[in-house]
Amino acid sequence: MARLLQDTSKFHPSEWHTANRMQRASTESQKSRSECVVAESWRLVDEIEKTTQKTQSDVNKKIEQRREEIKFWKQELDNKLEQIVHETEVLLTFKKRLERALESCKEPLVVAQKCLLYRQRRVGIDLVHDEVEQELLKEAEVLQGIIALLGRTLEQTNEQIRRNRSAKYNLEMDLKDKFTALTIDDYCASLTNDTPHIVYADNAMKLEGNFVSPEDWIDFSNINVEKADKQRNNSLALKALIDSILSQTANDMRKQCEMVNIAFRNRVKEVKDAKHKLETFLAMVMDEIASQERNIAALKKAIADKEGPVKVAQTRLDARNHRPNVELCYDTVHCSLMNEVQEITKNIQRQVEMMQEENLLKDALAQAETELKRLSCRQLSLEEEIKVKENTLYIDEVLCMQMRESVYINNY
Repeated sequence: MARLLQDTSKFHPSEWHTANRMQRASTESQKSRSECVVAESWRLVDEIEKTTQKTQSDVNKKIEQRREEIKFWKQELDNKLEQIVHETEVLLTFKKRLERALESCKEPLVVAQKCLLYRQRRVGIDLVHDEVEQELLKEAEVLQGIIALLGRTLEQTNEQIRRNRSAKYNLEMDLKDKFTALTIDDYCASLTNDTPHIVYADNAMKLEGNFVSPEDWIDFSNINVEKADKQRNNSLALKALIDSILSQTANDMRKQCEMVNIAFRNRVKEVKDAKHKLETFLAMVMDEIASQERNIAALKKAIADKEGPVKVAQTRLDARNHRPNVELCYDTVHCSLMNEVQEITKNIQRQVEMMQEENLLKDALAQAETELKRLSCRQLSLEEEIKVKENTLYIDEVLCMQMRESVYINNY
């Protein structure tokens, strides 16, 4: 029994109580530390939750701001795109006006050139560098200048349309990217912590080399807008220029066309007047030829009338000079013969005068025949000149003026 009491393997009650106190103290200490950890964990969780919520709220606000910013620039780009599309469509109508105006210049130019060629067929003195030819040459020059001007303006218009379309393409590409970005940001804005199928993305934090700064992003769209505005303003200025050119060229063509027509009318009137005067002169010459022919006939008859009495007188005198010897006695018959001789002498004197008159008549006849030849030459010359005038009138009045009636200057 004494052995049992003295067994060293057993603990003393005081040790037991001490051990219990230590267990309690250790447990309470561990509990206290655990409670502190739990409290700190809850505090940390609460703090992280608040921070996460605040950060997520800030991100949501920034996403919303970004969406509004994209919408703003998208609206700006939409407006500029609508404007540049409208200006391009209007400019295309101006291009068609230019093309029609350019095409309409070809016929008047061909007509002017044909008139110049036709008028080369004039002959004689009528082949003159007159006012009509001067105005026709000026018209051809004006038309060629207008064609060149319209051609250059058409090229300028085509280049402006190309620039407008380039600006339109840039706006469309920017709008396409803005639409994609807005769609993505709309999706991002719709995401919540409870959204299904959200996952971890390992490469989400990786920044690629093609990221741009917000300033560059704004500058990119701003440049596209400014380019569109510039091309739109250029289009507006070009439309005003085209309007002015079309109006001025039409006025110039119409004015020069009228100048040519006036010159033609004046020239036709002038040629008709000249032809009428030539016809009057021809009628006078024809009358004078008829008068001269009558005069020549009268002179020839007068000469023939003078030959008979002269021949009779000469024959009688010659016969009286050949009377026989006895018959030449100085009797009453001889006295009568003497009186007859005296009378014959007088007749001889008269015969001389008649011969002189005959010579004068012959001279007059020769002169009349010469004048008749000259009148005939004058007649041929006048008839030839009248034909020249008729040819000129046919060219100017029939070929040229009737052809020019088809020319009509429109305002395009």
